[in-house]
Amino acid sequence: MKKQGYYFANEHTVLKTCSWTRNALTQKRYCYKCKFYGIESHRCIQMSPAAFWCWNACVHCWRLRPQDVGLSWNETRMPNFDGDISELVDRIIEGQKRLLSGYKVHSKVEQRMFEEAMNPKHVAISLTGEPTLYNKLEDLLKEFHKRGLSTFLVTRGVRPDVLLNLQEKPSQLYISMEAYNREMYEWLNQPLVPRAWEKTMETLRGLPDYGRPTVLRITLMRNINMDDNAIKGFSKIIDIMQPTYIEPKAYMYVGASMLRLTKENMPTHEEVMSFAEKLSKETGYPIRSESKPSRIALLSKL
Repeated sequence: MKKQGYYFANEHTVLKTCSWTRNALTQKRYCYKCKFYGIESHRCIQMSPAAFWCWNACVHCWRLRPQDVGLSWNETRMPNFDGDISELVDRIIEGQKRLLSGYKVHSKVEQRMFEEAMNPKHVAISLTGEPTLYNKLEDLLKEFHKRGLSTFLVTRGVRPDVLLNLQEKPSQLYISMEAYNREMYEWLNQPLVPRAWEKTMETLRGLPDYGRPTVLRITLMRNINMDDNAIKGFSKIIDIMQPTYIEPKAYMYVGASMLRLTKENMPTHEEVMSFAEKLSKETGYPIRSESKPSRIALLSKL
């Protein structure tokens, strides 16, 4: 993982510089989250506190799964870690600074932009693994917020016992889905624990009154989950969850997912927008924005 650009803050927490962070610094091109939510890409940390643990082995996942290379470890049981959270956040921020330190002398980076990047404001808790398996997730959220950083927690929703009982909630909660029924879930998301679909549905049922903005991110794959049945199926999911935002986004043919899918499964932006228009008509969520470079649409009733 180190050879792939990951920075280890400790034995279970990793960071990696997002391509949009680099683009923001060198080209002033920003992630769709900037356009949609005002997130400054060059001031955003991309990290995970659960680097090696997940309850799914999704076919579209860009990470290399143990079974892809003939390895095996228990991905479902993340040990409890009792390290000091304040010290961990110090290491995360220091790691971000180290990852970006070379841009100080980059000819295309303005000094002001670099100095802002050295003072991050946002944390995307995603990257790899399932963050709700980390036993001190709530303490981590609390420490980030204490330091004035907003948090975007991306999860598969398989831990309703965690998500629905957080006293310190993320600034924005993402539920990432590709399947709209149990049969498709078993095929696409390949759960490693029993009742993962039921647990996900339990999470969704608890989100209409969550008290923070919620996002349903639908990763779209051509010839897999973009037909009329998908529109109807995801509409039912949306009716249950009642998210603040919906983000239909194209699957990207990158990383280890290329071992399991083909480039044919990656939809164009025009196909994503066509799906979004149909979903909008079915759910009553208007299309509010789009980002062609990221092949994504934004739907919201706000």
